[in-house]
Amino acid sequence: MDNIAAANGSTRIAIVFHSGFGHTRRQAEAVGAGVREVDGVDVLLLPVEIVERHWDDLKAAQAIIFGAPTYMGAASAPFKTFAEATSRTVMAEGYLWKDKLAAGFTNSGARSGDKLSTLIQLALFAAQHGMHWINLDLPPANSSSTGSEADLNRLGFWLGAGAQSNTDEGPDTAPPESDLATARHLGKRVAKAALQFARGRDAVLAPA
Repeated sequence: MDNIAAANGSTRIAIVFHSGFGHTRRQAEAVGAGVREVDGVDVLLLPVEIVERHWDDLKAAQAIIFGAPTYMGAASAPFKTFAEATSRTVMAEGYLWKDKLAAGFTNSGARSGDKLSTLIQLALFAAQHGMHWINLDLPPANSSSTGSEADLNRLGFWLGAGAQSNTDEGPDTAPPESDLATARHLGKRVAKAALQFARGRDAVLAPA
């Protein structure tokens, strides 16, 4: 059965993600929870394994948030397979995602884990589709003697949301709550931006 969660509303945000062991799925679900905090926005969670059945849903979405674990300094192979498939299903059909909003998140076992490399890949992927990238908009935390592991953006990323999951912990306990809260912040930020974008578009297109 498709792992899809959607509510009623006029603005749709899709979250396309791959999760190898369940940790990035928890991060994706937290991003979705942040989206749901904003009234008037639907959220659609799409693991890359079922995207082939949902190209039309992605075409209809006002924003797409991309997520993948960082393996060996890059997005996972299943996510890359999805990304490469968009060259024929999206680009070749007329740049169907042009002017949509985009954002990204990633998870790895190490605190850095070269996650920035994956976030850059996601942002470049969005740029190739002519999308508008939404950053995290959180200052780096846990960077002084008064910092805490409970701080939002404890890992200090700007481009998107980063999470860290200990390799000897399952997705029931990792990533930690602070990283999930950071993911919720990203989802809420994109949802608010999508509403603003949709209202501005409607105003521009309204008859004089």
